Order: sequence, then C-alpha cells, then structure tokens
Amino acid sequence: MDDFARLLKESWTLVEEHRERLSGHFYARLFRLDPDLRNLFPAEMTGQGDRILEAIVTAVQVVGDPESFDEYLRSLGRDHRKYRVEAAHYETMGVALLDALRSIAGGAWSLEYDQAWRDAYAAISERMLAGAAADDNPPFWHAEVLTHQRYGADTAVLTCRALQHPLSWQAGQYVSVELPRHLPRVWRTYSVANAPNDDNVLEFHVRTPQGAGWLSGALIRRVKPGDLIRVAAPMGSMTLDRSSQRDILCVAGGVGLAPIKALAEELASYNRTRWMHVFYGARAAADLYGLAALRELMAAHPWLSVTAACSEDPDFDGELGDVPDVVSRYGPWTTHDCYVSGSARMVRATLRVLAEDGVPPEHTRYDTFGNL
Repeated sequence: MDDFARLLKESWTLVEEHRERLSGHFYARLFRLDPDLRNLFPAEMTGQGDRILEAIVTAVQVVGDPESFDEYLRSLGRDHRKYRVEAAHYETMGVALLDALRSIAGGAWSLEYDQAWRDAYAAISERMLAGAAADDNPPFWHAEVLTHQRYGADTAVLTCRALQHPLSWQAGQYVSVELPRHLPRVWRTYSVANAPNDDNVLEFHVRTPQGAGWLSGALIRRVKPGDLIRVAAPMGSMTLDRSSQRDILCVAGGVGLAPIKALAEELASYNRTRWMHVFYGARAAADLYGLAALRELMAAHPWLSVTAACSEDPDFDGELGDVPDVVSRYGPWTTHDCYVSGSARMVRATLRVLAEDGVPPEHTRYDTFGNL
C-alpha cells in the first residue's frame, strides 16, 4: 500500500498545477464517450470540475489509510446518488479520467502511474457503488424553508424542514443543497448549524463575498419562507467523540461558525464534565452575526466559554487580531480535542498554531471552505 500511495501522489504532482486543463479534458472526453451524461450536469459547468477534482484529490490523499479510504468513498457514493449516477457511468468516467491524466502529464506519465490509477479508480468506484447500494434513504430530501434572516448584504441564516422522510445527521456534518427552481442540477455543500432534532429542521449559515457564488447568492437574496429546496445525504467526520474525556477547543471564522454551533448544541444535550472553549473571529464586529446565539448558549451552560475576536476593527470591545493568533495567546491546548472551521487561510493558520503547541494530529478535526 505504501508504494501504491507513493505512485498516486507522485503522479498527481505532474498534473496538480493544471487542474483547469485537466477538468476541461475530462469533461470533453466524458461527453464524447456518452453524450447523455451531459444531462446530469448543470447548464453552466463553471466550478463543477473543481468539485470533481477535489473528490479525486481527497481520495488520493486517504488511499494509504484503508479505514478512512473506505468510509470516505462509501459516503461519497451515497452522496452521488443525488446526481442520478448509475453503475455504468462509473466505467465511462474512469476511461475519461485516465485519458485526461495521460494527456496533461504528457511524456512524464509512466506505465506504473497508469496501473496505479487504474487500480485506485477500481477501488474508488467499487466502494462508491457499495455505499450507494447500501443506502435505503432517498437520493435527496425535499425541504421547505421555514425562516430566512439577512445579516447585511452578504450573509443569511435560514432554517428548513425535511419533508416526507426523516433525515439523520450528526452535529459537525455537512450536506449538499440544490435550488431546483432557480439553479437546477447545481449543488453546493453547507454545514448544518444545529444539532439533530425530532422536528427534522436544519439550519444553514450562508455567505457570498462580494456577490460571488451563484447558489449562495440565490440562498441569500432570492429564497424566502415557503420555498422548496433539495438536501442530499450528510457527509463529514468533524463530529464529537463521545468516548473522549478531554475538554474541547473550537475555532470558527465567519460562517465557519455553523458546525461549531451544532457541536455546542449537541454537547449541551449530554455534557456534565467537559469544558468547551469557542473562539469566534471575523474582520469587524458587524460580521459576528452569530455571536448573540453563542452567548445565549453560554448563559445556559456554565461549561461553555466564548471569546470573540476582530482583526480589522480597533473599536471592537473584545480580542483584537486574527483568531489563530488569539487562540495561541490562550493556550496551551495539548489536552483538548480541537475543532477548526473557516476559510482555508484561517484553518491553515490555526492548524499551524495547534501543531506548534504540540496538539497531537489525531486530536484535531477541521472543516475548510476551499483547498488547504
């Protein structure tokens, strides 16, 4: 397995800097092989290739860990049911993927690389198909929007209720969302911002910087109570370890607060002995849209502490500076389970702080918006 993983990661370096070309070649080849597959994808393909490649990269990164490899790919197979992907489509996608890799890598591609990717894709598709076949849930849930609250021009908090079928998730997980009325076949993942409940109600925190992001923009500016959306199967492993006796550190930036809030709510349902320290950062006080809800939780639960920080608001009555730097001032955190959620830059900086503090990697889980 070590040599296998080495070949995959080594060969990926040949194409990693050419993701756009790789994506273009992959889809062009895919649709030539089976033109009907085009109907599974949105009319505008911008960004779709990045999501496919991100899934491939993640699979390559975990392929050396059989347990994680299996769990991740089975959940990915369950998730792909929302695209109405059938077993025969996997073989076609494999042919297109190998063709794209060979083309972009050029003469640096070797027979060893080719065989490693063939074997990897066979394992990937086998586990994804098994995960899809074992799932008795619908491919997606219809959900009715219940509430919609705007915070400034670019942020909204909304709740929805899954209809017809119960939807089971764990605090800290995320789901894919589609707006069939506004943007059919366009899916994007959002963390669920509340703990599981008997009412089948999910909360989402949505932000679209400077008007970017079609789906997020529609969720903020066009969706209203009574509208129907679609929600796919939950994914993600940034969940609480109920067997742990360690105290908990949570670090959130922007709408990265969503899974952190869900974790705090779940801990509130059973906790008696563990402390939870939440650090919540943004540029300015106006961006700390979820601070009031956090403080309500803190008032009800003495084991919860909340520290807010602003990096570009000198008048803020709280901690000043980037939230990773604030976290470093409050350490050490070596005896804690650590959860980090936010932008790629913020997550990367926080993980560096925790590593320098000596926190074991196995005690850290994170959720990031974008690639690390």
